[in-house]
Amino acid sequence: MVSLFLAGLAGPLGAWASERSDEGLLALYDFSLAKGGSVKDRSGVGQPLDLRIENLRNVRRAEGSLEVRGQTLIRSDKPATKIIEAVRRTGEFTVEAWLRTDRLNQDGPARIVTISSNSTNRNFTLGQEGNEFDVRFRTSDTSNNGLPSLSSSARSLSLKLTHVVYTRGKGGQARLFINGKPSAKKTVGGKPTNWDKSYRLGLADELSKGRPWLGTYYLVAIYERDFSSSQITQNYKAGLSGESVGVELVGQLSSLKEKFFDEEIVPILSRHCLECHDTATRKGKLDLSKKATAYATGKNEIVIVPGKAAKSLLWKVVESGDMPDERDSLSADEKKLLRKWIDDGAVWTTEEIDPLSHTFDRRANQNWVRRLTVSEYIETIRSVTGVNIAKEARNILPPDIRADGFSNTAYNLSVDLKHIESYAKLADMIVGKMDVLSFTKRFSNKQGFTDDIMRDLVAKMGQVFLRGELVEHEIATFRGITTTIASTGGNFEEAMGLVIEAMLQSPRFLYRVENQRGDGSTWPVTEYEFASRMSYIIWGAPPDKTLLDLADSGELFSADVVDAQIDRMLNDPRAVRRSVEFIDEWLNLGRLANMKPNAERFPKWDPALAKDMRDETLAFFEEVIWKQKQPLAELLNAKITFATPRLAKHYGLSAKGVGGLARYDLKSVPERGGLLTHGSVLTLGGDEASMVTRGLFVMHDLLRSGVNDPPPCVDTTPVPSKPGLTQRAIAEKRIANKACGGCHGKFEPLAFGLEKFDGLGAFHKTDEHGNPLRDDGEVLFPGTAKPVPYKTSAQLMDLLARSDRVRQCLTWKVTQFAVGRPLGQPDALVLDKIYQEAQKGGGTYASLIRAIIQSDLVQKTQTEADNED
Repeated sequence: MVSLFLAGLAGPLGAWASERSDEGLLALYDFSLAKGGSVKDRSGVGQPLDLRIENLRNVRRAEGSLEVRGQTLIRSDKPATKIIEAVRRTGEFTVEAWLRTDRLNQDGPARIVTISSNSTNRNFTLGQEGNEFDVRFRTSDTSNNGLPSLSSSARSLSLKLTHVVYTRGKGGQARLFINGKPSAKKTVGGKPTNWDKSYRLGLADELSKGRPWLGTYYLVAIYERDFSSSQITQNYKAGLSGESVGVELVGQLSSLKEKFFDEEIVPILSRHCLECHDTATRKGKLDLSKKATAYATGKNEIVIVPGKAAKSLLWKVVESGDMPDERDSLSADEKKLLRKWIDDGAVWTTEEIDPLSHTFDRRANQNWVRRLTVSEYIETIRSVTGVNIAKEARNILPPDIRADGFSNTAYNLSVDLKHIESYAKLADMIVGKMDVLSFTKRFSNKQGFTDDIMRDLVAKMGQVFLRGELVEHEIATFRGITTTIASTGGNFEEAMGLVIEAMLQSPRFLYRVENQRGDGSTWPVTEYEFASRMSYIIWGAPPDKTLLDLADSGELFSADVVDAQIDRMLNDPRAVRRSVEFIDEWLNLGRLANMKPNAERFPKWDPALAKDMRDETLAFFEEVIWKQKQPLAELLNAKITFATPRLAKHYGLSAKGVGGLARYDLKSVPERGGLLTHGSVLTLGGDEASMVTRGLFVMHDLLRSGVNDPPPCVDTTPVPSKPGLTQRAIAEKRIANKACGGCHGKFEPLAFGLEKFDGLGAFHKTDEHGNPLRDDGEVLFPGTAKPVPYKTSAQLMDLLARSDRVRQCLTWKVTQFAVGRPLGQPDALVLDKIYQEAQKGGGTYASLIRAIIQSDLVQKTQTEADNED
């Protein structure tokens, strides 16, 4: 008798095996090797039947598991003789499995375990057909393909770790069990004496390829006997290895506590505590922004005693209402969360708390079906069809609305009736601009309404339009359009034009649709999803044929392939255009078109200067980042700029040429150099050149820090300067005010070095009232206790350009734009890895994009729990 067993075992069998029924072991694969291209048969029975991984690039190995992420075949190099001979002799067979599928739409059936030759000849196969298991077992009464098969009950397969058993006795009674419970049964008559002795054992695909399975294996074992119901129950209850269960449970518990800290506790500390108890302020000598200082002893008491809230000073002062001081107390729910955190061990995940974590919108971490932005839609149309629809699309489509600093924020990319009507109108326009017959010849030279021709053409076109393979019902839907046209006397060109229109309005075209079903944990994205993420991050455009072919072949997850593709894509002009979109979005340069400074105060203002300022910043970015290939931080102090004669005159520079942008070397112009001296940024301060607005920009967008909003009773109306009172003097009064200084002292001094620039970015040594202006000051970098002085604005720019904090903030900003969602404390560890990798590559835009693409933020996705049984 024979039994094949797959189980989630992370180490040697040990004592765990004694809890199971394991008599008659023939072959055992426990995937204990964490690397290499072989899977060892550790049964110790007969000649080992080792397996070889054909495509190592598409698997991820860990001790005790093997995750198949892309097409590969794991097979024996020789026939599975010891298994085949045992089955032919006894006539009994059992397959038992602990496994986790990667998705519920795998079919073919997708081969999980097989002893076979090709897609139509086998001895047996355990496979997946959608959300069901399918087992084919060859006997003298079945076909060579093992048909008819036995399938599990409907919707019996989930995305969670699953235990499945197929068993067949001598009498031909076959039964299928899932998670210890009967699922299906039937009689499979005949004898397996016709099992072919030349067939090899394979995992994850058919031996002839073409039926790939994606998911995770934990253990495969083969036994010489049938399994009874009680033995199946026994093995199911035994579960995984006792050792691995312990490790897994500890890991899950630790992960849950870390998630609780990141998502519940950090926002509480950020909102209520850091205003007075960060590294800079340290009221009461208490710093709650860092792990090292938060666990210190204060006032003869330990601030946080892990596991004992009642003995923790932090809990005592919060519970009594003594903290926060002069601010709203924590709510009852927040207090419960804080106490639970301390009592559960006060797990702390990061060295320093993100000061903006309480502003993090939790919707950002949810899976949002991401609509293409207007610019992405335009570029996608151009890339797929060759049609330039930019003018029409910008006139017809509703504009994208900014949220969390960017207009590509996923949760804000909604679709309303106006969008639907616009997409339909644009689809008609696009097809009208196309040579439909020439376009279809890119995919097939055949023209006709036969099913074979149309299905092939629809599938190939659909892969490009919808950025991935089409499933059967999608092919049938588009095929239905051509059938209707044919039945009404329409021609081939008309039919394909309507198919293209339909594809252009498909949700899979208008949205970046990804699989979101899972077990609630983080899973790898699919090859096609990865191709789309890469292309929209680097190009703001769909994957091209090279990426789609690599995704189709399963090679895209290879580290070498990814590196080569990033190099290729960064050398494409679309990469430059996409990066320019980032700087445009980050600095909100679109607002310049709506600038209306006070005409009495600025009578010489020319509205054309607004466009000049935007063009200056974009040209400057392209020069520093792409032509000079400098680190991103060089944007803060590079001593060059670009200006029209009109803008040069505004800046006090000697104008070059008669029109258009010209390059200016600023080495002899000490007051200018870097983004903060551009009119496009300086105008953020408004007509009064507000220290508040400029300082907050530096704090939020360069230092990734923040302060709480002012109390509702505070008058925030800007105070104008006057004779004897500059904007800096006004700021210093606020800082000296006990009620305001705690917050204003953190950000207004950041703008002191910009005081000599007026509200429109012109440089002056005195203001309009004759007050002398200064550009000296000091910078208090977040996380440090001692401010760093500077004497000039040029020194300020150099301090910012050399700051790790600024480099880290630029990493966050570029990454946020790349992934299309705000980032928060839960992302901090991954972002730190991205930052470190980017710095190893020189801190350039290219090195940062590479690190982002290679990170879990892009290569993995947060799934939503599948609640189906």
